[in-house]
Amino acid sequence: MHHVMFDIDGTLIESYDFDSECFNEAVKEVTGFDIDTNWARYKHVTDAGILNEFFNEKNIKNTNTVTENIKNVFLTKIQTRVDEKPIREITGASTFIANLKELDDVVISFATGGWYESAVLKLKSAGIDISDIPIASSNDHYSRIEIMKIAEKRAVKEVRLSFTYFGDGSWDLKACKELGVNFVLVGDKLEHHQSIKNFEKKNEAFAYIGL
Repeated sequence: MHHVMFDIDGTLIESYDFDSECFNEAVKEVTGFDIDTNWARYKHVTDAGILNEFFNEKNIKNTNTVTENIKNVFLTKIQTRVDEKPIREITGASTFIANLKELDDVVISFATGGWYESAVLKLKSAGIDISDIPIASSNDHYSRIEIMKIAEKRAVKEVRLSFTYFGDGSWDLKACKELGVNFVLVGDKLEHHQSIKNFEKKNEAFAYIGL
């Protein structure tokens, strides 16, 4: 049996750049401060983790209320962008997931550093079927590693299975190394011995999973 986990932004959907823009705009609108968008410098590269560090740096109080306000503004901005121009999937992503769903020896999960509501909104805009797929997000924890553990727990009902993670960021690779998870790079943001440009070549991606 195989457990296949996917990051979302930049891995399944082409949303990385405008997602960052909307996040930055929302933070500025609510707090009056610009946020450093060099995400790799943050200890926890998740919406919750980044905001925790940002609040500490700017000495911002009432963080629960401020977070909720930022989240609401962010979701409104994402919805506006999506209404104007639907999000595109990374080529072949929806078909690849559909192919995995057909296999009896595979379980699927999604783990995102973003908030759950925005993840669902973007995946649906891109036409990716998320039915029956557990999603763990920044709603669940500020740590990417913990988010991955939660997604695994929701997907896997038995002893730990063969575990492969598809992601696009340095933080994805770091988390997989710490957890001992098989990592497959999507795109070209990094160099990694297991990488795919997109999901067009199904057999290549299957081989990295061990299928």
